[in-house]
Amino acid sequence: MTDSNAISVLVVEDEPDIRDLITLNLRREGYTVFDTDHGAKGLAIARRERPAVVLLDLMLPDMSGRDVCTELRAEPSTRDCYIIMVTARTQEHDRIRGFEVGADDYVTKPFSVRELVLRVAAGARRVQAAPTNDTSVVEIGLVRIDQGAHRAYVDGSELSLTATEYRLLVWLASHAGRLCSRGELLKEVWELPPDLNTRTVDTHVKRLRQKLGPAAQYVETVRGAGYRFSQ
Repeated sequence: MTDSNAISVLVVEDEPDIRDLITLNLRREGYTVFDTDHGAKGLAIARRERPAVVLLDLMLPDMSGRDVCTELRAEPSTRDCYIIMVTARTQEHDRIRGFEVGADDYVTKPFSVRELVLRVAAGARRVQAAPTNDTSVVEIGLVRIDQGAHRAYVDGSELSLTATEYRLLVWLASHAGRLCSRGELLKEVWELPPDLNTRTVDTHVKRLRQKLGPAAQYVETVRGAGYRFSQ
């Protein structure tokens, strides 16, 4: 059992068998779990209970999981929760659309229960982590990252980044010129096992490049190995 006392997780999933499977295994790990099959009910629970992690199905009977994610990110009481999309949709554009509205991670059905529990644990650690004391400023070409203010800029314009995109940018820029493998990024940015088979890193990098605009080329792909940040 993991050290998960007092950590709450919200499961928003309309398939009863999958919802029961997830909640059963999370409760076995010691989490406090709330569950529902509707997006509106999920929002109400999230506002009331303020869960650390939300497992969110993309297709719900009353509203889209993306709309739920958007509302969670828009409200001060829920915007810092760690959101994991859980869906049968496997296309890259579906993952990107989920990340665009603020999802931190994306798991496709069918999934490994153990892997899902690991992702929940990683998300909970991120939410509970103490704020960094690093107030340094990283400047590389057009990119400027003010870690004290938790803000990033390209050519003087502030970027609108999710928490995960910001962590990814900070890690890459702080290790500029060095190859960062996908496994390293999974471990350091997502706190997931480095050998996990997932497209999460690649999808986030693609989205980060789009937001970097004129500095997109700073994130270089090293085929078969990972990524390198350089001007």
